[in-house]
Amino acid sequence: MTTTPADDAAAVSRSPQDQDIDVFGLTHPGAVRKENQDHFLVASLSKQMHVDRTSLPADADLPVTPERLASLAMVADGVGSGGGGEEASRLAVQAIAQYVTQSTHAFYGTDVAGDPEAFERVLSEAAMRCHASLQEKAANDPARKRYGTTLTLWLGLWPHAYLLQVGDSRCYLYRDGQLAQLSRDQTMAQDLVDQGVLSRTGGFNSPWAHVLSSAIGGQQAAPVVTRITRDWGTVVLLCSDGLTKHVSDERISERLQSMTSSQQACEALLQDALDGGGTDNISIIVGRTIKPADV
Repeated sequence: MTTTPADDAAAVSRSPQDQDIDVFGLTHPGAVRKENQDHFLVASLSKQMHVDRTSLPADADLPVTPERLASLAMVADGVGSGGGGEEASRLAVQAIAQYVTQSTHAFYGTDVAGDPEAFERVLSEAAMRCHASLQEKAANDPARKRYGTTLTLWLGLWPHAYLLQVGDSRCYLYRDGQLAQLSRDQTMAQDLVDQGVLSRTGGFNSPWAHVLSSAIGGQQAAPVVTRITRDWGTVVLLCSDGLTKHVSDERISERLQSMTSSQQACEALLQDALDGGGTDNISIIVGRTIKPADV
């Protein structure tokens, strides 16, 4: 697990509620491909008291408003012929969303700060369970010779957040005017760059730039979980490589710096990718917290 240096220095404030969060997601087949094998999810996890029967008056002040426990976002980019990639990404998002939701509710009320690796274990286990399930499906169906998916998942538990990474869909953070790629591409090219065999530019332009070295349902899955501490105003971007194939980090930074809303930023970035060629499916999620006056 990786932790950012600012973890212990972050100020603790009340957690963002629904009205403090601006988030949007979209997916598009691109300008070339007819089928969209990407899937995405944006969700909030909450707890709520449901009143079945009571003698209290209807206007009694009861805590029945849902309380946000966590924010959940995922992008999955499927790989496979004959609809296999679409199925793999869809099944992965569905299965992991269910597992993470159940685990988050189980952890509610426990001292997660006393066990910071608790959610790392949850996310890694969720990824590996899904990986095993997809491999089993592929083994029982010879048509699924290439059957897998990337997965980039963001679980926000204020003031911390957890990033689960498998494959080459990306997570960026934009804060204090700086864009940083939080995820590491799990590709053959990136492996060669890390080993010093290729330069960063050479890796980007190599035939292995989009050959996955890790994928859910693929030959192997190597989930990586990163834990960070956030503050108000941090912008998070999750995307499939249909965006980053055509849109530079510099352009992404410009879009997030000038964004008026998460929806506007997503739509502007999508148009940038389409204008650049749109050779792949494109999925984008942008989210940010807006600091309220009482914090």
